[in-house]
Amino acid sequence: MSDIAISASGIAKSYIIRHNASDHVTLAETVLHRVMHPFTRPQKELFWALNDITFDVNRGDVVGIIGRNGAGKSTLLKILSRITKPSKGEIHLHGRVGSLLEVGTGFHPELTGRENIYLNGAILGMRKPEIRKHFDAIVDFSGVEQFLDTPVKRYSSGMYVRLAFAVAAHLESEILVVDEVLAVGDAEFTRKCLGKMQDVSKSGRTVLFVSHQMQSVAVLCNKAMYLEKGVCTFAGDVPTAIEHYMKSFKNSQSAAIDPQRRPGTGEYRFTSVTPAKEFFTCGEEKVIKFDVERRSASSAPVWISCHIRNGSGIEILHCDSTLLGVNIGSPVHGGELVLQQPWLKPGEYYLDFFLHNAGIVDAYTQAVTLNVSDVLPYSAAVPESATRFGLVLPQFAVRTGGAPRPAPGSH
Repeated sequence: MSDIAISASGIAKSYIIRHNASDHVTLAETVLHRVMHPFTRPQKELFWALNDITFDVNRGDVVGIIGRNGAGKSTLLKILSRITKPSKGEIHLHGRVGSLLEVGTGFHPELTGRENIYLNGAILGMRKPEIRKHFDAIVDFSGVEQFLDTPVKRYSSGMYVRLAFAVAAHLESEILVVDEVLAVGDAEFTRKCLGKMQDVSKSGRTVLFVSHQMQSVAVLCNKAMYLEKGVCTFAGDVPTAIEHYMKSFKNSQSAAIDPQRRPGTGEYRFTSVTPAKEFFTCGEEKVIKFDVERRSASSAPVWISCHIRNGSGIEILHCDSTLLGVNIGSPVHGGELVLQQPWLKPGEYYLDFFLHNAGIVDAYTQAVTLNVSDVLPYSAAVPESATRFGLVLPQFAVRTGGAPRPAPGSH
């Protein structure tokens, strides 16, 4: 048996976009417009949502498909799920495909939850005994047992997606395709989904997972693809794919202020301040390299400090070399600021660098922008609610196993 679960070659998908089309809604209005303007035709544009996508996915791989909105991720999954046909190229699928692309894909709104479980299972190619085997687990996972015999059109969006995910994840398809399911539902549902997808991947099934949550991609996936404007610009290891994704959000760094015009007495000036990488993960050291030029004969010691502000302008950290006993000493200097702890949350940070002795020697505000990706330094997938509060991420431990203490006042 081949180790290939999915083989795609030269996949492309195009759509016709019409411009300047009339907004007439009745036949009479349309005919009248055609009579009055016989030579006017709406302009058409050929739009390629995907272009020349080629890849192979091995059995048991969990592949994250990432990219910005409009990159073509959902279009690719719809083609892989055979919901839509490619304009060009071929796809070979070795196994049954279970898909969860949108809330309730494959559900009939007039049927009950119970009936839709059987309907969706049949669409996936399952026989009744197979569906019946997993029925109780599906209902338990979805948490909709009380409303199992209610038409799903009366379900909330959260109930809808819980049931849809439960069906897709529990039925025995060899390939599971999931698009942004973790973006819907509460933190408890997110945790259950992540746990179930980890179980699915460990069972040897193939998973294609689209998400904008890089932490989930980093935890769940062993490979990743990065799409940009319908083209797969990278396919390979997960950290590199995430780095490509984060680079796409990088704003152009503001031009450096002329050293002669910056505040300070000017005996020394920063000539460059640059991060060692364009993007850092939360848990790694952040290294900022700097060069300093001496511009006078002053022999007074000069110290370096850095103020770190988040995207809201809140100053969250202040690093000063006087705390370490490190100062400037020779005519031309190069050095590094290494930020080890605490861990910065995902986002963009602005760093102000200062040289000072008795007063300010150089004030280089917004000297550099520090970008931190949303790959968190924890071993488990983390729901948003777990990191919502606070300005930084803690390194901490929780120890359990001791005898519980009695409640106050109990005997």
